[in-house]
Amino acid sequence: MHKANSIIMHAPPALVFETAANLELWPKILPHYRYIHYLERGPNRNVVVMAAKRSGIPIAWTSEQIIDRQKLEVRFHHLKAWTKGMEVVWTFKATGEGVVVEIVHDLQFRVRALAPLADWIIGNFFIHSVATQTLRCMKNYVETVGAATAT
Repeated sequence: MHKANSIIMHAPPALVFETAANLELWPKILPHYRYIHYLERGPNRNVVVMAAKRSGIPIAWTSEQIIDRQKLEVRFHHLKAWTKGMEVVWTFKATGEGVVVEIVHDLQFRVRALAPLADWIIGNFFIHSVATQTLRCMKNYVETVGAATAT
């Protein structure tokens, strides 16, 4: 499974990157995130239990987060749940139009015979939908905060 979502955010690149990297902030600015609990915490690496909802359906997973400020990437490796083994990469590219934020999800399903069904349910119904909502809400937040700090 390979899913990619992107959006252009009109805010300072550092604000966009740090907002995406700051998981503690997510449940406050992303209404579909129920909670994030830290199991391990560090400046560039965290292990967290993340919980969101999609159309009222609760979902949760455990993930390792790597914050790479040199590459301007935030990476996640899912450690538990249906998406165990999934690799998620957030990238940030400053352009003349704004900051292009892209989230790419890659997962090899463990049971290959169920891959088409799992791709539709996990990939399209859950991942693509949650990532789209995440990007839209984060865009709204950074553009509001960015505009407030610019004045």
